[in-house]
Amino acid sequence: MVLAVVERDGRGSLSAASGEVLGTARELAERLGVAVAAVAVGEAGDLPDDLAKQGVGRLHLLAHELLDGGGPARLGEALAGLVATLAPAAVLGADEPGVTDAMAWAATMVGAPLATACTEVRPGDDAWEVTRERSGGILLEDAVLAGPVRFCTLRPGGPAPSETAAAAEVTVDVVVPELDTTLPHATLVERRERSAGMSLATAPVVVAGGRGVGSAGGYAVLEELAGLVGGVVGCSRVATNNGWRPHSDQVGLTGTRISPDLYVACGISGATQHWVGCMNARSILAVNTDPEAPMVTRATWAVIGDVHTVLPAVVAEIRERSRRR
Repeated sequence: MVLAVVERDGRGSLSAASGEVLGTARELAERLGVAVAAVAVGEAGDLPDDLAKQGVGRLHLLAHELLDGGGPARLGEALAGLVATLAPAAVLGADEPGVTDAMAWAATMVGAPLATACTEVRPGDDAWEVTRERSGGILLEDAVLAGPVRFCTLRPGGPAPSETAAAAEVTVDVVVPELDTTLPHATLVERRERSAGMSLATAPVVVAGGRGVGSAGGYAVLEELAGLVGGVVGCSRVATNNGWRPHSDQVGLTGTRISPDLYVACGISGATQHWVGCMNARSILAVNTDPEAPMVTRATWAVIGDVHTVLPAVVAEIRERSRRR
């Protein structure tokens, strides 16, 4: 069996990242000649219907009051118990903070290896091979994964999963795990809803500013440009550190990793930590006074000039062309 850890999105449906995990799980299961099963926390909701469309016929639901907001340690403990019972060949999950932490706890508890940020998993007769991102995605590492159970987290954005026939029905097994109340753990004390609309991770255009923007007020023209082109505003770490923008707007290794159609980098030098967050953009336009800045040399296009001169001119031109239509 290949066991896939799945999560819901804000609407209660199967998340996009979990859909990619299931696609990889199906491919592995086919090569190994075994079945795919999913594991989730809480009520079934729409998950059985979503899983049926993915060709998955069994869902294990972990149900325990301590799992609701109990943090990754609790989920890891519950997952470890399920793995000990099912003895799957592999456990796959999305390479996201909560899932990765839970997988680390589970792998430790069952004495199994964990490979994080995998872009490819190649099963073998005994040892498996994986390719995974290191140093925030700057390097790719080929590694060997050996053990009775292999835990892997998968980076998003992999090849589109192959089509599969829908499962006739989904069997739901409710599992009440035995949890050790003495283990140290985190507890969720508050939930905050994200603002409506596009996010950094989903926007087709991101207009981001760094040190060159100069102040919190300097982002007004970036907001205006983003609104005109149907995008959102982001920032570099220096803007967050200076209190100009919230951390939720930060692009980079310690912020959000994005892959928009267009990334407009305004007054951003392009240090490695920031580059990791935006390097998957299809096109990059850099606006900077320094022609030797790393972001300028790596960009698809570059405009050498001051952000506060260039962007107002761009905004004015867009408005003029819109008026002529």
